[in-house]
Amino acid sequence: MTTPVHGPVPTAARPVRSRRALVAGSVGNFIEWYEFGVYGYFATVIAAHFFTPAGGSGAEALVKTYASFALAFFFRPVGAALFGRLGDRIGRRPTLILVICLMTGATALIGVLPTYASIGAAAPWLLTLLRILQGLSAGGEFGGAVSVMTEFAPPHRRGGYGAWQSFTVALGLLAGAGAAALLATVLTVSQLNGWGWRVPFLLTLPLGLVALWLRLRLDETPAFASDVVAKSEPARPPARQTLRAIALGAGRVMGWSAAGYTFLVVLPSYLQNTLNATFQQALVATVLANLGFAASILPAGTASDRFGRRTVMLTGALLVAVLALPLLNLVQDPDASTYAKGAALFCAGAAVGLMAGPGPAMLAEMFPTTVRYTGLGLAYSLSNAVFSGCAGLIITEAVERTGDADIPAYYAAATCLVSVLALLTLRGDDHRRALR
Repeated sequence: MTTPVHGPVPTAARPVRSRRALVAGSVGNFIEWYEFGVYGYFATVIAAHFFTPAGGSGAEALVKTYASFALAFFFRPVGAALFGRLGDRIGRRPTLILVICLMTGATALIGVLPTYASIGAAAPWLLTLLRILQGLSAGGEFGGAVSVMTEFAPPHRRGGYGAWQSFTVALGLLAGAGAAALLATVLTVSQLNGWGWRVPFLLTLPLGLVALWLRLRLDETPAFASDVVAKSEPARPPARQTLRAIALGAGRVMGWSAAGYTFLVVLPSYLQNTLNATFQQALVATVLANLGFAASILPAGTASDRFGRRTVMLTGALLVAVLALPLLNLVQDPDASTYAKGAALFCAGAAVGLMAGPGPAMLAEMFPTTVRYTGLGLAYSLSNAVFSGCAGLIITEAVERTGDADIPAYYAAATCLVSVLALLTLRGDDHRRALR
């Protein structure tokens, strides 16, 4: 099944192609999450520039900013269906090239977008339009990149290869936090709020050109070449079977989506608005959570190749469900030491990483080659649309209405409990089976 139509790949060339696929597949994900992280970190600044007409409150503007954030996520499934269909028909490589061009262009344009003070009500609409384009491209990115990584990976290392897709989430978020922290350090508050916030968005242009160059050098995956290109009418599973797998896959990654965004992206604005933390303090807290996330992803992916996806992902989901509230209460405690709070945030991120590491390979193994790009992309993007994209909106609005500062912990724990139920349906030996 994995022999290309043009003949077998020389043994010496296989590791080179696999490594190239790993880099080319993960670089787009890095850019995507770098931008989403930057948007989350600068949410309060963006709210002031685009969603605060005269007389509007800061809380109201922040809710509108997160509504725009959520809207982009709801276009992810559309992008997953659109680009997934292309990727399953014409190939992973050309589709991923198109996706990176769209993603880079939309993100860079945010960096030059006029504000509400310049063009009035058109500003938030233009920002939302660009967020929609980002959502479409992000929806097409995950399915294609994971398909490339896992289809090129050695059979016994799919978990480790797929984990790089999640690892670049952490790298992207950390890069976004680093850029925001650097700007907050070297610029005055007025400079940061005036023009400094634009710089991280503009940096995606050179990053996108590098990603484009890498993807132009990428080969088509052997699995697609043999199973799709070589057949005039490739066999596809029944639509009902695919839809069922998509729904189940979304449930399995629900906790990863919700808890990840709660602790890794929404946290800065939550700390500033609920606990009165400074911008710099909120960024430090987010960096610690992301470091914990990054530290556990690759070991978790590798461990899942040995012990199974179910074992590792269940461990992460149960840890978040049990520890989310105690860890958040520790962060909220004014008498707790800085080191204790830092350790709590690190542990929260690490628990999410246990789900994120094996997650991509787990999703790839749920679908055959002919619908893999579409199926795993839709499962992931649907879960992200509902439980990640709405995380900031739900948490900000719920805290505002109830005054309960523990809302983020309840949200993360509840979604992880649902994922536990879905993960229990996963076979313990799925990681040992060949890709269909």
